[in-house]
Amino acid sequence: MPEQLESAETEECYWELQKFLTLALKANPNVLECLYTPLVEVATPLAQELLAMRSAFLSCLVYQTYNGYVMSQFKKLEQDLRARGEIKWKHAMHLIRLLLAGIAALDTGSLLVHVGDKRERLLAVRRGDVPWAEVDEWRLALHKEFDAAFASTRLPERPDYERVNAFLIKARRESAGGKG
Repeated sequence: MPEQLESAETEECYWELQKFLTLALKANPNVLECLYTPLVEVATPLAQELLAMRSAFLSCLVYQTYNGYVMSQFKKLEQDLRARGEIKWKHAMHLIRLLLAGIAALDTGSLLVHVGDKRERLLAVRRGDVPWAEVDEWRLALHKEFDAAFASTRLPERPDYERVNAFLIKARRESAGGKG
C-alpha cells in the first residue's frame, strides 16, 4: 500500500494512517492544518477520535518545523527575486500564513486555520498588491513574535508519542477486524 496518494488536478493528497500520524508528530504544517480545519464534512468514529486528540500532536516542534519551512520559503523567494526580478506571490502569502499559524499554536495551544482580520492583507500579498519590501517587513515583525511565542509557550517539549501510538495500534486492530 502506498504511503501517499496525490492528485495534481484536484490538489488533493491522501496519506496512509501511519504516515499521516508521523507527519503530524513532526509538526508538518499541512497535516496539522488537516487536524484543525473546521471544514470537516463527514468523520468516521475513528476520525472523530483522532480529531478529539489533535492536541497530542502540538509541541515545541512546531517552532522548529514551521521555522524551517519559513526560512526555506524565504530563501526561494529571494532566489526568485535575484534570478528573475519577481517572486511567486502565492508563496510569499504562505510564508506569512505559516508564521501566523506558528505564533497562534505556540501562544494558544491550538492551530490557527482561519486568519480572521489578516485575510484581506494576505490576499493582497497573494495578488502582488503589496510591495516585497512591505511583505518582508511584515515577515520580520512576525518572526520576532514567533521567537517570543516560542520563548513563552506552554506547549510540551515533545508531542504525546505514547497516546498517538496507542491510537495507531487500536486503529490497526479495528481495521483487521479485532477489538481496539
